[in-house]
Amino acid sequence: MAAPDETRWPAPAKLNLFLHVTGRRADGYHDLQTLFQLIDLEDTIGVTLREDGAIERLSGPAGVAPDADLAVRAARALKAATGCRLGASLRVIKRIPMGGGLGGGSSDAATALLALNRLWRCGLPLERLAELGLALGSDVPVFVRGASAWASGRGEALVPVELPERWYLVVDPGVAVSTSQVFQMPELTRNTPLITIRAFFESGGRNDCEPVVRKLSPEVGEALDWLARLAPARLTGTGSCIFASFGSAIDAERLAARVPDRWRAFVARGLNVSPLRERLGA
Repeated sequence: MAAPDETRWPAPAKLNLFLHVTGRRADGYHDLQTLFQLIDLEDTIGVTLREDGAIERLSGPAGVAPDADLAVRAARALKAATGCRLGASLRVIKRIPMGGGLGGGSSDAATALLALNRLWRCGLPLERLAELGLALGSDVPVFVRGASAWASGRGEALVPVELPERWYLVVDPGVAVSTSQVFQMPELTRNTPLITIRAFFESGGRNDCEPVVRKLSPEVGEALDWLARLAPARLTGTGSCIFASFGSAIDAERLAARVPDRWRAFVARGLNVSPLRERLGA
């Protein structure tokens, strides 16, 4: 049960409409090109301010220790960067599947940064918050900026993109895929040529991680094969979730009803602007 003075903040998920790996970097990361589509499936971060300066997590996802939770780490990073004397008690209410390539942990971190920047009255600009977020994960900056975007570099070089309204069937095979393991696999394609935004919209792209994820997780491959028989199917991020795009909610819901019971299915609307950004008035 929420405390009377707790405020609640949305943390939306994302899909990668394509994901090209264009090179390996000297710092151990990879250069990418992707198109981030925000969707209205979301976690919630509950925040209660503290006067004693402590940061604690009252509740959160099972199996994730508080010190490893990205929302907690984001709060501590903001406190260290600003010297703020206030603290916070956090509750992380999960709806986004973990290890599914939907960016849930990264979005939780971004929401913690943005909400506490407002509540603690730190006044950091988005650019600085995105820098703090990038140290926590490559997907955090897109959630900090709060808009669907074309991304390059590690995923932090962002160009906002206005996408047509679409509905997405998201299928969760119920397994977690390790992003670090995917990017360590020697079979991963790492030299896909750069494309332009216009070229993507004209001819599309692919997810370079899909063949590797199929090898690592037969469950994901099975789900991809099932969905591909009924609609164009794609992996998001490094998985494990897969998705298909539709022009209406009705079409997406119709196919969702046919998803085998052993998998979870969500129907989500694509967003150009994050609900958190709308709330903050950014």
